[in-house]
Amino acid sequence: MFSAFPLRRYRLPALVLLASTLTLAACHNASVPTLPLAPESASGFRTDLRTQHADKYMAAAANPLAAEAGREMLRRGGSAIDAAIAMQAVLTLVEPQSSGIGGGALIVLWDGKAVRTYDGRETAPSGATEKLFLQANGQPMGFTQAQIGGRSVGTPGVLRALELAHQKHGRLPWAQLFEPAIQLAEQGFAISPRLHQLIAADSSMPRSPEMMAYFRNADGSPKAVGTNLKNPALAAVFKRIAHEGPDALYKGPVAEEIAAKVQGHANPGSLSLSDLAHYQAKERAPLCTDYKRWQVCGMPPPSSGGIAVAQILGTLQALETRDKRLALAPLKPVKTTAPAGIEPAPQAVHLISEAERLAYADRAQYVADTDFVHVPVKGLVDSAYLASRAALIGERSMGTAKPGTPPGIQVAYAPDRSPLRISTSQVVAVDDAGGAVSMTTTIESAFGSHIMVQGFMLNNEMTDFSFIPEENGQKVANRVEPGKRPRSSMAPTLIFDRQSGEFLATVGSPGGSQIIEYVAKSTIGLLDWSLDAQAAINLPNFGSRNGPTELEQGQFSPTLIQALKDKGHSVSEIDMTSGTQAIVRVKDAQGKASLTGGADPRREGQALGD
Repeated sequence: MFSAFPLRRYRLPALVLLASTLTLAACHNASVPTLPLAPESASGFRTDLRTQHADKYMAAAANPLAAEAGREMLRRGGSAIDAAIAMQAVLTLVEPQSSGIGGGALIVLWDGKAVRTYDGRETAPSGATEKLFLQANGQPMGFTQAQIGGRSVGTPGVLRALELAHQKHGRLPWAQLFEPAIQLAEQGFAISPRLHQLIAADSSMPRSPEMMAYFRNADGSPKAVGTNLKNPALAAVFKRIAHEGPDALYKGPVAEEIAAKVQGHANPGSLSLSDLAHYQAKERAPLCTDYKRWQVCGMPPPSSGGIAVAQILGTLQALETRDKRLALAPLKPVKTTAPAGIEPAPQAVHLISEAERLAYADRAQYVADTDFVHVPVKGLVDSAYLASRAALIGERSMGTAKPGTPPGIQVAYAPDRSPLRISTSQVVAVDDAGGAVSMTTTIESAFGSHIMVQGFMLNNEMTDFSFIPEENGQKVANRVEPGKRPRSSMAPTLIFDRQSGEFLATVGSPGGSQIIEYVAKSTIGLLDWSLDAQAAINLPNFGSRNGPTELEQGQFSPTLIQALKDKGHSVSEIDMTSGTQAIVRVKDAQGKASLTGGADPRREGQALGD
């Protein structure tokens, strides 16, 4: 059994430069801004996690306090979305570097009858222009110059999306869902090793007096691990949200402070009271595609995650159809002397990475907010088109893939050559009625824009737009436009048995542009290699964003690395700090259904159920 392979403890470097994406940016365009250091730095690989089992319901989140809040709502008879709302509130407090009510979220939900998706992605302020991130000389800004301050703040969307989903699928009263977060904010929580590390590593924090007062001591040193951190300001905001609904954030004193701090920053933005008051979350049609004997459902644009995961799986299926020797199922992970004790077969890494190159090439060319640009979604996931893309995959790596020409193209856009971003958080839940949710939530980079309002962080999601609005006279699809939602890589995913229609799994991960790699890896682990939830998550991370083939540092054997190089891969060993959560519905020999769940050993997450 896979679970018998020991996972050995190791530590990864605290902060590692993302060499792979720097290489990608450099090979495209020397003027592309340099990527920042990875904000979600590695903090080790936990060896204490085991697959969790439950008979009735389960919740999983990137922090155990959030997972406990989700389980508490399920114990009270709540639905999966009730659990997700409670977990999001607690994450705002205990994981402020990754997500919160000052950011956005994408939700894929199964209500027992249909898959529904809710778009709480941030929007560009009405005063934003496509030249937002261009310097006076016409060159794009450096990332930190763009990130820190009001310039990067988009209109937050997460609360409106949660409100919309709760109105349709909630069981518990809205106010109840904030009780765990209010209690923790008032009584305090212990600073975790991971949060401490991220506080210590943040070089931009001294530019924010509010952050320094909250996260650091009077001498500027980071508050120690275990320090009880209280947040009465956030508790007060949550109490207002609990009783007034999201209007407590989008109108009134909190909204006024948000707009004032964004516009009054030394690096000002244009977010206004009108932008906040008029924000609307949207229900969108889910993107569901067939993969072998399963159906995989994800988020449509403005996320690129659903399309890319569907393309990767569809391309791999086309490879197997073309030649059974290219099937993934026989390429199960094997024991190795590498630190994790296991790794995928070299051929599996090769095939999956090549499929990902093709998906990322299309992502950069075509995907943006469909309310503003035409995205040929059906063409991008068309089986015949993916078969033609699969034909480009051979025994040697293609290096850098070019975008294809899917059916349905109406407008020619320039490729987006901006660098790829990082950070986010993830929650999953399954309730006692069989409903399920996968929600990916984000403020973009670690600690977002570094603007703190009433105890929570504002996002820097505007930097998910292209810094370069056009090239050679052609517009970039993901350029900044007022009211537009920036392209995301978030890939909350639900999986079903295609023949019976039964729900099988909910999965998702944080990790910025690497989310697609993480979700694809875990999905293949669950489906092709029949791994349980924890084992699929534990698999070493790998893939390609159409640059070098990325391997999780310290997790792969020299033999595998050399095998990839022999196939022409340019290999980059880097931190790949996923935060994947997964819950899987399983049946025993008698047909009785139960739940198994897992959380990512690379962060502090936990799966809890009864």
